[in-house]
Amino acid sequence: MYSYNINSSLYNNYNTLKAGKSSNVSNDEQPKEVKPSFTSNPIMTQIPFNPSFAASNLRTELSSKDEKKKYNELTKLLDRESKKQLNVLLKTGALLNSDSNDNSTTLDNLYKIAAAPRAQGLNNIVILKDTIAAIADPHVITQQFGNIPQQYKAQIAALENGQDANVEHSGTCVSASIEFNLADKHPAEFARFAEGLSSPSLSVKKDIKLNNLADNTLDAIWLLNAFEIPYEAKDFDKATLTFAPDKNAIVRAHIQTVDRDKYERSSLDVLMQSTFMQVGSQQSYDSLTDKRAGKFNQNDKGLIEFEKTFTESVVEDKNKISVTYQTVDENARLVGYETDFNTMKKQICDALNLGENVIIGYTQVDGNNTIINGHEITITGIKVDKDGKLIFICNDTDDNVSKPVEYSEDYLLPKIHHAALPQSVVLNDVNLVENWVEGLKTYKELKKQAGQQAGSRFQMAA
Repeated sequence: MYSYNINSSLYNNYNTLKAGKSSNVSNDEQPKEVKPSFTSNPIMTQIPFNPSFAASNLRTELSSKDEKKKYNELTKLLDRESKKQLNVLLKTGALLNSDSNDNSTTLDNLYKIAAAPRAQGLNNIVILKDTIAAIADPHVITQQFGNIPQQYKAQIAALENGQDANVEHSGTCVSASIEFNLADKHPAEFARFAEGLSSPSLSVKKDIKLNNLADNTLDAIWLLNAFEIPYEAKDFDKATLTFAPDKNAIVRAHIQTVDRDKYERSSLDVLMQSTFMQVGSQQSYDSLTDKRAGKFNQNDKGLIEFEKTFTESVVEDKNKISVTYQTVDENARLVGYETDFNTMKKQICDALNLGENVIIGYTQVDGNNTIINGHEITITGIKVDKDGKLIFICNDTDDNVSKPVEYSEDYLLPKIHHAALPQSVVLNDVNLVENWVEGLKTYKELKKQAGQQAGSRFQMAA
C-alpha cells in the first residue's frame, strides 16, 4: 500500500531545506506507535470541490457562439452523469477557466478530445468522460493498476521478456498526487494535458520559466539535462518542455479503456501518471512493470524527494521547495525532527492560505523507529475540532475511497517527512540550498556508491 520511495542516504535533496533546529524523536507530541493512516483514520466529511480561481477571472456563463456550440456538441455525446458533471464545471467556473499554458479553456480542450482523433487503442468518449469526471471531483483519481486480462498476458510477456507485470502495489503515489493537484487547482491545464497525452502524438508541450528551477539559467539547464526531459531553450528566461508517457503506457491505457474495474485507474490516469513518472525518473519508467531506472535512485520503484520536487516544479511551472522535517540517520532510523510541530503546522497552513495544495511524504516506522516505507498524500484544507486542534483534510490516491480523509494534527504531523511548499512560505524560516547544488551532490553520491559496489564485485570475483 505504501509506495513512496524511501532512500535514507539521499533524503535532503533538490530544493530541499532542513526546517530548523533538530529535536529528539521522543518529542511528547509524537504517538508512541505509528500505524498506517488507511487503517486508523476513518473518513469523516465529504469536502465539496472548490476550484481556486480568482474572482475576477471566474466565468460561469457561455458568452460566445463558439462556446455555446462546443458545449452543445459535448452534451450530445455524454450520458446523464457526465452531462451533470459538465454542468457543475460550468457553474463552478472550471469549464471556462483559461489558466492553462496556452490560455485555452477547459471547454476548448474537452472539445478537442471529443472532436479530434485519439491515439490508437484509446476512445474519444472514454477519455472525455474521464477528464470531466476528474475535474468535477479529483478524488476519483487513483493509483490502483488493476489486473491484466488473460487475452493481453501473452502480448505483455513478449514486451517485457517474461517479467511479471501483475502490479499489486503501485509506486505511482507521487505522480498520482501531482495529477490530483493539477485537476484540482488547474482544470484548464489538466484538460490540455489530457488532450495532448491522449492524442496521436501522445505528448504535450509546456513553456516554463527557468527561474522556477534555479536562480541561474545555466543551473536550470543543468537540471533539465540531468532529468533528460526533451526541451528547447527559447532564451535565458524560458524553455519549452515536451511531456510524454513511456512507450508501454498505451498498452495499459488500452486495457483500462476496454476492461476497467471499480477502483482501478482510468485510461487517463495511466497516461498522466506514466508521464509524471517519466519526468521524475529521467525518462526511464516502464508502465507495464511499474519499475524505473535513472541516475538519482537506487530503488526501482517510485520517486525520491529530489525527483518528486523537480516534477512538481515543471508540471506547475512554480518554484516548489521541499522542506525536510524528519531527521533520519544513515540506517534509515527516525531520530528526531528538524523543527517543532508548530513551525511545521504554520508553514503548511501558510501554503494553504495562498490557495496551494501541499503534497507531503509521510513515513511508516517499525518498533525501533526504523523507516520501513512511506507514502505521498495531498493536504487540501484544514478545519478546527472542538478542542481547538487542527484537522487536516487530505486526499489519498491509494485508499480505494473517492472522498477526502481527515487526520488530526497530533496524528499526522509526527509522520511528515517532507512537504512541498511555495518558496515564499519558507524563505524567511530556512537557509535555501540551490536545487542544482543538491542535485549534483546526489548524482555524485550515487556514482561513488556505484563505483564502490563495482569494486566490491570485482574483488569477490577475483
